[in-house]
Amino acid sequence: MINFSKLPEVTFPKGFLWGAATAAQQIEGDNFNNDWYRAEKEGKFRDPCGKACNSFELYREDIALLKELGHQAYRFSVEWSRIEPREGEFDAAATEHYVDQCRRLVEAGIQPWVTLHHFANPLWFSDLGEWHKRENISHFLRFSDYIVPKLAPYVAGWTPINEYNLHGGRPPHPDQHLKMANYKINLLFADAAVYDLIKQHSTAPVGSPLAYVPAEPVRAHDEFDRLMTGMVDWTSNGFYLHAMRTGELVFPFVDGGFFPELKGRCDFWAVNIYTRHMVDSRKADAYGKRYLHAKEAMIDQEFWFDEMSPDAVLGNLLRLTDKPVYITENGCSCDDDLYRIRYMALHYAAFRNAIDLGVDLRGVFHWSLMDNWEWGTYAPRLGLVEVDRKTFQRTPKPSAWIYKQIIANNGFSGEVLFSQEKC
Repeated sequence: MINFSKLPEVTFPKGFLWGAATAAQQIEGDNFNNDWYRAEKEGKFRDPCGKACNSFELYREDIALLKELGHQAYRFSVEWSRIEPREGEFDAAATEHYVDQCRRLVEAGIQPWVTLHHFANPLWFSDLGEWHKRENISHFLRFSDYIVPKLAPYVAGWTPINEYNLHGGRPPHPDQHLKMANYKINLLFADAAVYDLIKQHSTAPVGSPLAYVPAEPVRAHDEFDRLMTGMVDWTSNGFYLHAMRTGELVFPFVDGGFFPELKGRCDFWAVNIYTRHMVDSRKADAYGKRYLHAKEAMIDQEFWFDEMSPDAVLGNLLRLTDKPVYITENGCSCDDDLYRIRYMALHYAAFRNAIDLGVDLRGVFHWSLMDNWEWGTYAPRLGLVEVDRKTFQRTPKPSAWIYKQIIANNGFSGEVLFSQEKC
């Protein structure tokens, strides 16, 4: 058994940035004009989103909470369907809402980091074929050209399109491959185009978060598992990194080429990194997630929690030594908050190791600030803060106060984190 109290002291470079992240669809509530609401009305989810955390109304309280918890930065998304509810028509009140949110964050001493697209499309954009059609990128650029100048005076960092390397699905069955490939490639071009647009209005750094999943073979020395792992890694991570570094687009079974408009369209590597995925070439769905289920682990817990895999995280970060890096999401789903604290400690130690080995890692955003609607269910609990589903009262967990200490000290020691058996 690991003795967590014996972890060595971990400190981060001066100026290291600590914060938390959320997404509009997951916390705001009552987003009636996007494709998630349509799917909700069709009964496709275990739990309807409803009012989520009611953060569209309670954003002032959320900012006060961020300040109380000592956060230095807050990554959040603006809801496109609120700002442009109908094609080409912009809502002044919704726009002012997000301007006010950015203004209040700055006044509270918290850096706003803004995401323009976090998995939610306006209904009209979805009806036009959304990201399946290259020509639809122009609609996203029109929206961005409207909202970016209004937020630019306040924004410290831009994370335009969240995890577009996961859009369109994981490595699919052959008959779906081209559809998925075109979807991801269109988003790649959208990301590069919006980078140039943002640079016309803002000097803040820009980098779209990559769902940066370490892929490992189930059988470490099996030829087929290793080959499939390489394919999974390339279609998830490698194609994006290569295109941004060189301008060359290389995706399996798709004609490639060099596109100057792709090269260098990020100021930093933004990565959302949680745990490893194990690849089994003997299964149709080779891209499996490693997690522990409560019953299997024989613990008193209603859901599941992510496997701790700091070594895999470290290995993936070591591929990113040519630009600054921000961890734009990191956290775990669990009901046992002590497990969350240990997850944080081991992963933050891995982040420090990455810095020592040459990665210019400059900040971490914990996912998530609060327990929220996780794309169809409220069962996963990834928040530092618990939210009452009826009253929306926010109650910080022990991990939230531990994180506050980590921020204040710009690091931690195992003795401090785990001096007590229970948090």
